[in-house]
Amino acid sequence: MKLKQLSVFLENAPGRLYEATRALAEAGLNIRVLSICDTSDFGVLRLVVSDLATARRVIMEKQLPARVDDVIVAEIADTPGSLAKVLYLFKEAQINVEYMYSLAGTGTAAGKAALVFRFSDNDRAVEILQGNGIKLLDAEALGILEQGV
Repeated sequence: MKLKQLSVFLENAPGRLYEATRALAEAGLNIRVLSICDTSDFGVLRLVVSDLATARRVIMEKQLPARVDDVIVAEIADTPGSLAKVLYLFKEAQINVEYMYSLAGTGTAAGKAALVFRFSDNDRAVEILQGNGIKLLDAEALGILEQGV
């Protein structure tokens, strides 16, 4: 169960993040999940949004470079050691976690955390997670209306 994430490449300058998020807001889009990382010259804004096709169009109209990637959102216990237990599964299977970010305390149930992953092999990662009883969150669980590109 994969979701689509929009990665937007922003110049690392005052106001660029505001411009991107304002454009999405003006289009009536809800940002469901967000992460940003930076280098000295640019940042990568990773978003799971309520309507991917509209978000992609809005970002392209702003002439911001972007791409769409598959990600997996897993729900785990929000307790010490839960993440390490999940990561051990991928160590054993020799699947690389390319990146991840979390939403502690925001799973669909109390005491849960949601983790957004990008793996070297997303399909195999889904099999491993499901085979170990780890709940994967779908578009409906995150309030996503449209996943098309």
